[in-house]
Amino acid sequence: MKRILFLFLFVLTAILPLNAQNESRPKVALVLGGGGAKGAASVGVLKYIEKSGVPIDMVVGTSIGSIVGGLYCLGYNSGQLDSMFRSQEWGELFAGSLMGDSIVHSLRQMTGECSMGSFDDLPIPFRCVAVDTKSLREVVLSRGDLAQAMRASMAIPLVFKPVKMGDMLLVDGGVLNNLPVDVAKNMGADIVIAVDLTVNKHEDFNPSSLLSLLRPDLRKYRQNCEDVDIYINPNLRGYGSQDFMPEKIAKMISLGEKAGKSHLKKLKKLKKRLR
Repeated sequence: MKRILFLFLFVLTAILPLNAQNESRPKVALVLGGGGAKGAASVGVLKYIEKSGVPIDMVVGTSIGSIVGGLYCLGYNSGQLDSMFRSQEWGELFAGSLMGDSIVHSLRQMTGECSMGSFDDLPIPFRCVAVDTKSLREVVLSRGDLAQAMRASMAIPLVFKPVKMGDMLLVDGGVLNNLPVDVAKNMGADIVIAVDLTVNKHEDFNPSSLLSLLRPDLRKYRQNCEDVDIYINPNLRGYGSQDFMPEKIAKMISLGEKAGKSHLKKLKKLKKRLR
């Protein structure tokens, strides 16, 4: 009996430090920016994040980033997302049914009618960003119908119909926050990996200029870029948000892979830090 008790205590003391270390390690967030069809590049980047072995503790997305991020948090891997983007039906869904709600139906098929009290209960905690047209304020969606939340986050004004949720009328989160690093920080992220699909980054932006008053999203965007630990910005010059043609999707996935590969060393270094 004493021997059994001794063995139990020995195993317990061996396990506890490992569990404590795991619980105390820095939390890693993946932030996926908006960009329509350019979201295909995010899938290419994801392949190398997976290859690096870096654990992702939470995901925040805007617009197409909310689609990729929401499905990833639900359990889709980069290979499945790759196939999804290359699907002709997927391209037609986004480029053809611009004012309809067929996208919600398709997303619900992918999410399995997923609705919950908190998106923290997904395999990976998730948030997505939208904008309420009534109050002109950013809204962080954290619960409810996952497909509807993703659809609201990517409701590009004058392209997709706004989504009504309660008293709010929601449109694309990119209107105010296209790279929501701040949302990930508010979730408790210690380290942020961000995939930015922006081509024109307004690098000459002056916070004290008149433009900053007219475009408050630019001020937030510049700050969010500065707060990233690993910033990945695929070279998507020449590609647009409506380029869902198969050959362009394939090329953008490839450009995402190239960007991910170029950061693989940093990602592996981060993985070692997290042990």
